Amino acid sequence: MGVIARQSIKGALANYLGVAIGFFTTFFVLTDCLSQEEIGLTRVMVDAAMLFSGIAQLGTNASIIRFFPFFKTADEKNHGIFGWSILIPFIGFTLFALLFFIFKDKIIEVYSAKSPLIANYCYLLLPLTFFALYLTVFETNASVLLHIAVPKLVREVGIRLFNLVCYLLYGYGVITLDAFVLLFCASYGVAMLVNFFYLLSLGKISFRIDWGFIDPVRLKEIILYTLLMTVTVLAGNIPLINSLFLGAQTGLALTGVYTIAFYIANIVEVPYRSLGAISRPVIAQAVRDENWSEVNRLCKQVSIHQFLVSSMLFIFIWINLKPLFAIIPHGDEYVGGMGVVFFLGLAKIVNSSLSIATDILNYSRRYPFSLLFIVLLTVSAIVLNNCLIPRWSINGAALATLLSYALYFACLLLFVKRSLAVSLFSKKHVVILLLIISLFVINWLWDTYISPLLGRMPPLAAMATDASLRTLTMLSLATYAIAKLHISSDIDKILSRIPVVKKTVRKQ
Repeated sequence: MGVIARQSIKGALANYLGVAIGFFTTFFVLTDCLSQEEIGLTRVMVDAAMLFSGIAQLGTNASIIRFFPFFKTADEKNHGIFGWSILIPFIGFTLFALLFFIFKDKIIEVYSAKSPLIANYCYLLLPLTFFALYLTVFETNASVLLHIAVPKLVREVGIRLFNLVCYLLYGYGVITLDAFVLLFCASYGVAMLVNFFYLLSLGKISFRIDWGFIDPVRLKEIILYTLLMTVTVLAGNIPLINSLFLGAQTGLALTGVYTIAFYIANIVEVPYRSLGAISRPVIAQAVRDENWSEVNRLCKQVSIHQFLVSSMLFIFIWINLKPLFAIIPHGDEYVGGMGVVFFLGLAKIVNSSLSIATDILNYSRRYPFSLLFIVLLTVSAIVLNNCLIPRWSINGAALATLLSYALYFACLLLFVKRSLAVSLFSKKHVVILLLIISLFVINWLWDTYISPLLGRMPPLAAMATDASLRTLTMLSLATYAIAKLHISSDIDKILSRIPVVKKTVRKQ
């Protein structure tokens, strides 16, 4: 098993362990210990910090991945690229801090009417942004060194466990709201330090910058690329923009409902976090070598796997959504987020399946064109949020995300196909799409003909029985179809280890 596969599997395990902790925390602790407004507060603060830190990076993360092959050396000092990755974000953060102090009163004014809690804790956005900034920078450095599992564990598990303790302490009255918010922000600072010391333990980084290594031509290319990536970082942060709009236009209570729905939909994208992180450096190397046949192969492989896995996750989340809201504390207050789950779930499928195209363009010589697509995505997201949130509230925000991504990727994929001769699509995508449609039809038939037969049982028992039987049936059908259709050789190898599946497929 190659290093990509090993690190991807370890990263995925960390992600799903984090999902399990997050599932328990979000649905059985968060909804019980915090009010809707307090949940909205934590969401808006984290999303704002992530958005601001992404801009403050000044494109460093993308630059590290793109240019690491040029800096890479046998002695593992890598001409001090780690030093660059520390210095440039610090410059970006300093600029952000200046702007923050200039516009702080305006930010408070925007949120004070409908979200006064944001105005109260606005001062914590600066340290939280710093923590989020270097948490990501250290994680990216580990990624190019092909050591992503531990940083993923820190982000997906460590922060969630720390936050779980914070929720319980506040929920049971041990600490005040002020102390809770401070500890909540501190969790990202602790995670940042853990990632930093892990990088040091690898022994493959150097703080010393090799100032003479970069020639003027290469320096100009790096600066141009880095500045461009400062803008393109908005591509992956459209959902963060949504929560900021919601906090200002609808208040923190509905933002809290959106947060719970967002977490559910976010599960769809979990596999891509590890697969994408570990595959990007390999794709960057292939693009640098202009090995376009390998780029095509890798991108089709990533896209097919992500389309299949994310779609299956979405289906099983959707068919169990009502039972989930029925059992969580105060579930009736959050069931209005089902539409958000649907639209955001589809948006996550689109993004996780196709975002590899963004990486290809960013790593190629045509990366300046990324700016055009990011402007298109950002403008469409802002316009659609302004149009749809007043009409459909949180559902409008989710629909705005889906429509923005659909427009963005339609234009991006056409450009990548024509300019780089790289295509993500194959016949297997059509096969997967037909399989998904078939499963949704089966789910509709189940609702129509099977579910009514359980009507004589007590409501809770009927719901549990229906969900269990439906999930087992759909899982069996999906597993058999995937094994029979041979969508991926990698998936075939995994399924072949399951005795029941192996015997069933052989009999056909």
